[in-house]
Amino acid sequence: MDKIVKSVEEALSGIEDGSTIAIGGFFAAGVPRILLKALIAKGVKNLTFACGSGPLLGARHELDDLVNNGQIKKIIDSYGLFRSATKGIQHPFEQKIRSGEIELEVYPMGTLCEKYRMAGAGIPAFFVPVGAGSLVEEATITNIETNRKKREMRVIDGQKCILEYALKPDFALVHAHTSDPEGNLCYRKTARNFNHVMAMAARVTVAEVENVVEIGKLDPESVHTPGIFVQRIVHVPRYTFDITNL
Repeated sequence: MDKIVKSVEEALSGIEDGSTIAIGGFFAAGVPRILLKALIAKGVKNLTFACGSGPLLGARHELDDLVNNGQIKKIIDSYGLFRSATKGIQHPFEQKIRSGEIELEVYPMGTLCEKYRMAGAGIPAFFVPVGAGSLVEEATITNIETNRKKREMRVIDGQKCILEYALKPDFALVHAHTSDPEGNLCYRKTARNFNHVMAMAARVTVAEVENVVEIGKLDPESVHTPGIFVQRIVHVPRYTFDITNL
């Protein structure tokens, strides 16, 4: 099945106000920047961005546009704020988080990764010891006090564990180095990061891809995301950007 669409606008069809969208990338590596730009142009609002480790911080200009357009309702991330407190407090994104205009919900990075993987595997919830004995076990970590839900705990093999629920976004936007028309994806080096588990988790996965090869040209052992998890592919040019101001 050929999953290649003709444009980024077509690739984003179905995304509406209020959607939950997973954004792949580890800071600047593997971020679907061209799809993000198209999402900004689409103008949808009240979006929840389910991230992994600061992809919107790594796409600074796109983040600025999303904030200025009032498109972000909530961010789910493991590293959601700028590394510099001075730089962060001056930025409209962090100002809106501090004022409560944007919600920031935080999880340990490995736990967040597993929340996506569990969704992709069809497992609704799991117990994990990460965070036991810390603030993580008390309630959901969020800047919106009314959304701080008490955590369920259980002792398993003598160890306290926290109940976590799978995270299944409406859409996942991922960036891959190479694909075939059936959607088998290969990521390059650290650009792999959260992209493969997000692609598993989402109801609809859209991949922007730098290189498209014929079916049969990919080494099966090099495929990181099987095409069964990918619904749309859009061929994009390699994108260059300045990382000095991140």
